[in-house]
Amino acid sequence: MIPGCNEMLVRAYLRASTNEQDANRAKASLKAFAKDRGLRIAGYYAENDSGASLQRPQLFRLLSDSEPGDVLLIEQVDRLSRLTANDWEKLKSEIASRKLRIVALDLPTSWTLASASPDDFQGRLSEAINGMMLDILAAVARKDYEDRRRRQDEGIAAAKARGAYRGRKEDVKRNAAIIDGLKRGQSWQTIMDGTGAARATVARLARRLKEEATR
Repeated sequence: MIPGCNEMLVRAYLRASTNEQDANRAKASLKAFAKDRGLRIAGYYAENDSGASLQRPQLFRLLSDSEPGDVLLIEQVDRLSRLTANDWEKLKSEIASRKLRIVALDLPTSWTLASASPDDFQGRLSEAINGMMLDILAAVARKDYEDRRRRQDEGIAAAKARGAYRGRKEDVKRNAAIIDGLKRGQSWQTIMDGTGAARATVARLARRLKEEATR
């Protein structure tokens, strides 16, 4: 435990990229990891947003709720970051300023940071090793994201050339609920919580409403 801190708490972050995926899927694994180490999870922060964006309200709510020495627990590093190098540095700086420890189930070198009372030398060594491994895995996650986007774009271009591209089918019922919420002045977070829509979807429909109003 960091000197001068109270009981270390674990805050679990769960993320999925699309509404078709379940952000809470990894909750059981994170809970089992904490239980095996006698740690208490203070809260779960789940959202459906791209790991390539820094605009993730639940992640920043987690950071705001945390105290120095707390653990930010994730299933995989790519749940935290598929960010560009610059955005990854910004997020790391924010996490470091709050003196949080990042522990990932797919990064065994980070597991010792979940110990409630590592000695000073072991703690510093683990954090140094963990920092290097996080940078490597974050870079790999970003490359994987860029490669998949490139392949998708190539596939769409090929389908358009064949006249076979139809685009993604719109979720008419969900979008109607989002638009109704926007018209009634509900906050974006309330709409996202109620419909399960990503922030990008709410933003797109808000722009559509604004454009329709100016016609």
